[in-house]
This record gives sequence, C-alpha cells and structure tokens, in this order.
Amino acid sequence: MIEIINKLLQDFDSRLNSVADPKQLEQVRIDFLGKKGLLQGLMKDLRNASAEEKPKLGKDINLLKQHVEQEINNKTLGSKSAGKPEETFDTTLPGRKELTGTLHPITQVMEEITSIFYGLGFQVEEGPEIETDYYNFEALNIPKDHPARDMQDTFYIEDETVLRTHTSPVQIHTMENREPPLRIIAPGKVYRCDSDVSHTPMFHQIEGLMVDEGVSFSHLKGIMNILLQEVFGKDTKIRFRPSFFPFTCPSAEVDIQCVMCSGKGCRVCSQTGWLEILGAGMVDPAVFKSVGYDSEKWTGFAFGLGIERIAMLKFGINDIRLFFENDLRFLKQFPA
Repeated sequence: MIEIINKLLQDFDSRLNSVADPKQLEQVRIDFLGKKGLLQGLMKDLRNASAEEKPKLGKDINLLKQHVEQEINNKTLGSKSAGKPEETFDTTLPGRKELTGTLHPITQVMEEITSIFYGLGFQVEEGPEIETDYYNFEALNIPKDHPARDMQDTFYIEDETVLRTHTSPVQIHTMENREPPLRIIAPGKVYRCDSDVSHTPMFHQIEGLMVDEGVSFSHLKGIMNILLQEVFGKDTKIRFRPSFFPFTCPSAEVDIQCVMCSGKGCRVCSQTGWLEILGAGMVDPAVFKSVGYDSEKWTGFAFGLGIERIAMLKFGINDIRLFFENDLRFLKQFPA
C-alpha cells in the first residue's frame, strides 16, 4: 500500500503541473479529494491492513491529503493573482463628494422671514395646533355666525375644539400672559378644509402683533414695506387696499406688483398687475378687551401671511401641492 500512496503522490504532482485553467484544477480536486476520489479509496483500503501497519499507513495517507489540499489552494490563489483584478482603484481620480440634503423651500422662506423680524425687534412665540373655539374665534372677535366657523373651512374635533385655522390664537395666549409693550410673530402650521392648486388642508402661516403706546397705521405700513422689500427686492411696489377682518379695524389687504409680469398683467395676477400677499390692520378694541388690555392706553397692529404663497411667488411655483409630494427632483432645485 506504501507503493500506491507514493504513486498517487507522483500522479498528483504531475497532473497539477499540467493544469492550464481553473476548470482543470477543479477536476483534479474532485479526482483526489471528492467523496469518490482516490484518497477516499485509500481510506477504505486502510481497513484491510493489519493492526501493525494501520498507524503508519494512516499517517502517510493524511500527509498525502494535506499535501494535495495545500497545493490546490496555492494553485488557486496563484491563478487569481495572475488574472485581471476584479476591481481597480485609480488614485488619481478626485474624491466622491458626499451628497447632503438642504432645507425644504418652505423652511427656507420661514427662516428668512423670521430673521427679518428678529432684526426689527420681534420675538417668536408658539402655541398649540389644537385650539378651543374661544381662542380660535371668540377672543378674536369672530361671532358665532361668522363664515369662518363654517364646517367647510374649519376642522372641528369636537363642538368646542378645532384644529387652528390661523396662528392668531398665539397672540391671545401671549397677551393674556404678558403686559405691553410687545412685538411678536407666531409661525406655524394651520388647517382648513380646502385643497386645490393654490390651497392645501395643512399649510404654514406667520402672524405678527405689535402693541405699544402710540402705535399707528403708519407703523404697520413701515414694517410691511420693510418685510416685502427684503423678501422680493428693494424695487418691489406695494399697495394697501381697504378690507375687513373681525379682529382688526381698520383693516387692509396688502398687494405687491406682480413678480411674474412686473405689473403689465398676466394670468397669474388676473391681468391686474397686482398680487394679494397678506392681510393686516389695527387691533380691534374688542380683542384688547378679551385679554384685559386698556384700549384707551394701548394700540397695536396685527398681520398674517401664508408662507406657501410667499414661496410660490418667490420661486415661481404654480402648484402648492408640489411642496408636499417629497419629489427629490423638485426639492433639489432649492439649495440653501
């Protein structure tokens, strides 16, 4: 049996030297190490050897097996290193830039407007998005029969509980807990039952309030001029139109010259050359009464604007729903 082992060793070395490709190498491995291979046959023949021969023959067979396995492994690694690398790395290429996200356009506009008001001495105040009927309507001088209470406009959770339709309730909360003078803005989400290319059930507003002795409509006009010219440019033309809001008197709608046609008239501005941008007015004495302010001593103004509307005009967007569809192709157009 010693002669058979030596003969297998010579045959293996000879076949291994003649291997030309991985397929032939795999066949050699199967022939010698497979379940029905030559080394497995030697192990079966070992059972027929005498008790004195078995230790020596078993050791020789194991040495042969180790030799076969090691040489096949060496040959396999050698053939891989001799072939073409699976992947190469060109150290002269520039590094790959890590992609980073940017702020949502709504957030960008909200932060820009907030920064402008910071510079004018206003503070940011926040409040709950679920409000009572009192804070959302009654304290703001909105009577029970006002159209704003219609179910088509307001999300009612219960008879006396609503999703806030504006951030004006924050003004009431603040005035109840602070004495004048004060300058605040209230940015946040608001909710109304409306959905089309220019309205969504949830959107963002910034409402502001300034209360002090001697505050007049001219102060309101000055603040609005600063805000809109900072957002849309120093050459932006602005006009005030008489209007009505339950919580301000007198009230006004504030328009800017159409940013699409520069006032010439187009589809966006309905051929008027002007775009409504926000509502404002002097705080109604009835609102001061609900929070315990003396309307004979204190006067103030309030205003409210929609962030989505500002963003649509600023960036030339014609469908408000694009802001909420999370389409990266759209969002990548607004780097911070």
